[in-house]
Amino acid sequence: MLARAYSCAILGISGIPLEVEVDISDGLPSFDIIGLPDASVRESRERVRAAIKNSGFTLPYSRITINLAPADLKKEGSSFDLAIAIALLAATNQLPAGEKIAESVFVGELSLDGSLRTINGALAIALSLFENKNYKAKTLYLPAGNSNEAALVAKLKIIGVSSLAQLVNHLCESENIDPLPSTMVHNFKAGCQSLDFGEVRGQEMAKRALEVAAAGAHNALLFGPPGSGKTMLAKRIPSILPTPDLDEILEITRIHSVAGLLSSSKPLIGERPFRSPHHSASTAGIIGGGKIPRPGEVSLAHLGVLFFDELPEYRREVLEALRQPLEDSAVTVTRAAATVSYPADFMFVGSMNPCPCGNYGDPKRECRCSPPQIFRYRSKLSGPLLDRIDIQAEVPGIKIEEIDSPNNGECSAKIRSRVEAARELQIERYRKIKVKANAQLRSRHFEKYCPLAPEAKKLLHLTFQSLNLSMRAHDRIIRVARTIADLDGAEVINSAHIAEAVQYRNLDRLG
Repeated sequence: MLARAYSCAILGISGIPLEVEVDISDGLPSFDIIGLPDASVRESRERVRAAIKNSGFTLPYSRITINLAPADLKKEGSSFDLAIAIALLAATNQLPAGEKIAESVFVGELSLDGSLRTINGALAIALSLFENKNYKAKTLYLPAGNSNEAALVAKLKIIGVSSLAQLVNHLCESENIDPLPSTMVHNFKAGCQSLDFGEVRGQEMAKRALEVAAAGAHNALLFGPPGSGKTMLAKRIPSILPTPDLDEILEITRIHSVAGLLSSSKPLIGERPFRSPHHSASTAGIIGGGKIPRPGEVSLAHLGVLFFDELPEYRREVLEALRQPLEDSAVTVTRAAATVSYPADFMFVGSMNPCPCGNYGDPKRECRCSPPQIFRYRSKLSGPLLDRIDIQAEVPGIKIEEIDSPNNGECSAKIRSRVEAARELQIERYRKIKVKANAQLRSRHFEKYCPLAPEAKKLLHLTFQSLNLSMRAHDRIIRVARTIADLDGAEVINSAHIAEAVQYRNLDRLG
């Protein structure tokens, strides 16, 4: 007898509808799964067999063939267990194969006793089923531990079940399981950051540079001696970024759901992420990938901040791999099994010392590094990578007067209000070209959206020649100047805006 049930596979951060076909025929007893299954899918034979037996049902001693369609898509993970079990029970007439099964999607990993374990990517599956208008699924059955996460998607019936027996009783209408109401997302409020810029003593120039970076979504590099506060400043950047809206919250949560970083008690991430991977991280860990592709740090930092502390200490191949996501706000991972794309629209922030010992340029401490050592240290950052960093700000050593000063400076709330005002100007200005921030502008947009006063244009030309800048650095000065003008509420970029933007190319000015 032939029966069908429906499930969903994860590819990247999207769900791919999957059809589970079960055929039971005469012949030597066997249990075969076809359709490019990996090892974890093939092992589901034993999980499903034991779960069905321990739930009070039976399997015939017949030839059982299970096909996972489409057959040309490699199937990975254990989330197909529940759909396979439902299709098997329908094929053996232990479960009525009616419209309730035909209009439902089943995902979940079965334990040997028939209970359901949580899976990764429940929110991504629910969003994909809702977004796929050609798919007739009306109900999503999944483990109870994932139900709060999936219920964030409105207009899709989400039913969490704790065991196979409970689900069968529900489908046979002998036990009712109420769908989870999707009201949580409407009552949700974005979280607030615990770190504040008001806690940082001094460093007003660096704070200003980071305010400009946050206002225009620009990448930034902080360099200065050890202990000057580079890491402290970087960790507080999320506190001045605009509060994420509902669509951004769902997008952030979707990626973390696929990566398995959500908990049942906190199914929604209401803060902009801050990721700070160790300098020993591999390229696959940063960019994403692996034998089974998974999102990397650049995707986990989507719509937030990716911070590399002591930037030159990272491997050269890792730093060079950042060039694509920094330019395209996305990353494509190609493997033999599949090619997947992950979003990577993040604000990149790095920190570094001026030399290996960190004392170069310090008037009170002697630098013992030779010029070749300093050159080799700085040359770890290639020119193309530095060109993709809009703001290069110096963070000098703090003075004793600043430590004793009772005034800590502005709090993050005041800075964030100016940043949000500048972002609103940009969203309204670029509405027709679907650009959200100045950092995303292309050179073809400059003439219309970045008008330069005559004296500003003259200063920019002089700077370009004297510093021997690349065209990419030239364009980034214009983008940063546009952001500075937005913070001032000016429509035309003047020479003061260009001069401040040039000051944020410190490494270019230092040669």
